[in-house]
Amino acid sequence: MVFYTHNSASEVTVIQSAIAGGISGAVTRAIAQPLDVLKIRFQLQFEPISNGSKYSSLLQAVTSIVKEEGISALWSGHIPAQMLSISFGVVQFSVYERLTQICQRTDPQFYLSHKHWLNFSNGSVAATSATILSYPFDTVRTRLIAEHKTNKAYKGFNDALKSMIRHEGVTSLFKGLMPTIAQIAPYAGIQFFVYKLFTDTIFNRISFFQRNTTIGSTIETSIIANVIAGSMAGLISKTIVYPFDVIKKRLQIQGFQQHRKAFGRQMYCNGSLQCIMLTINEEGFLALYKGYGPSLLKAVIVTALHFTVYDELKYFILRIQK
Repeated sequence: MVFYTHNSASEVTVIQSAIAGGISGAVTRAIAQPLDVLKIRFQLQFEPISNGSKYSSLLQAVTSIVKEEGISALWSGHIPAQMLSISFGVVQFSVYERLTQICQRTDPQFYLSHKHWLNFSNGSVAATSATILSYPFDTVRTRLIAEHKTNKAYKGFNDALKSMIRHEGVTSLFKGLMPTIAQIAPYAGIQFFVYKLFTDTIFNRISFFQRNTTIGSTIETSIIANVIAGSMAGLISKTIVYPFDVIKKRLQIQGFQQHRKAFGRQMYCNGSLQCIMLTINEEGFLALYKGYGPSLLKAVIVTALHFTVYDELKYFILRIQK
């Protein structure tokens, strides 16, 4: 991406970064949605992952879902998921770019000396803001993915949204918000830290990973470098914070268990702490990593796509402005 010396020619506006972030989120979601469905199905499975559980492997899970519910079930909740990804991308990248520009202009020398930790903090703040604003979409799409298609609770996104508010109150749209914020702040911070570390400090100094053209006084890394950096960012960040994601998903389906009887045993809990204790006591510590396989694959693909598509759009915008 960009080697950060303050240079107005290498800056995008908040609106431009919001547009690029929104498009990046939409493209990434369309490609990775089936992996998200698989991840959530595994996370919500209360039985140990074995031959006796509903889903025992990725291949078996895909086969079972397609056979019982149709191939479209792999894109369950896609509409709210797209709304989630687009709104999240718009807020996250626009806030991150704005915070970075403020840091650069306020004290350029301090920024250069501490840019990796500022990338972490700015990424954390940006993602937290995006999470709070887009969270209802996340809860609704989790409900749509969690329901068995032969025992539907909702007719679609609008019906799910109205039904949840009518029967469970507006607060139901924010179930699991606290563990989500506890997860997303370090998760996004680590992503930006790792991604920028590779693109701004390592790859931009290796000729093979540099673009042939530059913008102003900046050195741009190639699309290959961005994909590799994004993949590493996704792998490292997801591994560290994954248990929070499992707990979040289990909290989001509280009050919805009657529509999931076909999947086996159900968990009933009040709050994050009880959910964590029940999960460990009933299923063992490794249950906090249920669905880790498809989730890790998704994180690597999604993070690589998210950052790469965003940076390619940003690079295109800057080239036009040049």
